Amino acid sequence: MTDPAFFDGVIKILFVCVLITAAYIITTKNLISLVRVYSLQSLVLVAIATALFWREGAAVLAGIAIVTLVTKVVVIPYFIAAVQEKIRIKRDIEFHYLSPTSSLLISIALMLAIYIALSNVLAGTPAKESLFFFGAVIGLSLVLMGMMVTFSRKKAITKCSGTSRWRTGCSSLASLQPSSRSSSNS
Repeated sequence: MTDPAFFDGVIKILFVCVLITAAYIITTKNLISLVRVYSLQSLVLVAIATALFWREGAAVLAGIAIVTLVTKVVVIPYFIAAVQEKIRIKRDIEFHYLSPTSSLLISIALMLAIYIALSNVLAGTPAKESLFFFGAVIGLSLVLMGMMVTFSRKKAITKCSGTSRWRTGCSSLASLQPSSRSSSNS
């Protein structure tokens, strides 16, 4: 099963799973759930990097999968959970500027704006119909969603979830870079 179309479909489904977990992270107030969903989202990123590795055969993608698995699925959630337990905060019920609902609506608007902007920039190019375009829209959306979470939460520990969204978006974009080069060469 090394059909690129099959892997493209799997990768798109995994990217949608990343968006679903991002929506949950934006709206949740429970810190334990936040850490668990962060770990789950990171595991989905590992699956994306692994699928891209099987599709492309680039060793750097295997490295991204391994480093993401160790750091974002195991180490970082462990330390966040340990800090959360020491400071005894279970919920972050205070939001600075945005409620969870308005954060989710703004996230949807951001994704739509990024899709429209990238569609205009990449109009008439083969990249517009590629997996790179899909991943770029989601990756850039996650970066902006992370910024929004960082500025809309009051507690420092939940601001960390916002900065982790930035890294998730950047990881998504970085893992697609080899894919975009090899698809443009064919």
